[in-house]
Amino acid sequence: MSSDTHHHESTTLAGIIRKETGVPAVKCYQCGKCSAGCPLATEMDYPPSVIMRMLQCEIPALEEKVLESYTIWLCLTCEMCYGRCPMEIDIPRIMDYCREKSLREGKVNPKAKNILQFHKAFLDMIEHTGRLYELGLTMDYKVRSMKLMQDVPLAPKMLSRGKLHILPEGIKGKKNMKNIFDKTLKNKEDGK
Repeated sequence: MSSDTHHHESTTLAGIIRKETGVPAVKCYQCGKCSAGCPLATEMDYPPSVIMRMLQCEIPALEEKVLESYTIWLCLTCEMCYGRCPMEIDIPRIMDYCREKSLREGKVNPKAKNILQFHKAFLDMIEHTGRLYELGLTMDYKVRSMKLMQDVPLAPKMLSRGKLHILPEGIKGKKNMKNIFDKTLKNKEDGK
């Protein structure tokens, strides 16, 4: 590989993804098994196989569409695509990296706003309690998304069946969990 080719690859989104994650989008030969098996493909603006093709084209306008897509936020990272891929391409890892890059560059699809709010509420809950506290997560998400009354009728049933707890359950290593978050944020700020 010439130095020009190597330089070009490292400046394309596919090249950056390969460098950062080790996942080569170029290996995809468009069989479509990922899209056929994806439980949310019909809800996505671009199914996984199309995202892979957009990355392979190495056209800046298409790379922007990937980062601005609803698809990368809708992906459940369930790994159905990964399991079906004959080339064993870790598409969920690609989607995860694209979400991070989209967020850093302020290119989050407007339709993904509530997904992002839920994600933030979930991480805040884990950071502060060390485990999932469903009622607190739900309340945090509702405040962030302004969907305050949605699902309220379900709460009494869930409480009576023990599915929701009024107070969060603690864990022994809460301080360790906080240290993990602090270290991760520091590494992110340091560019690691």
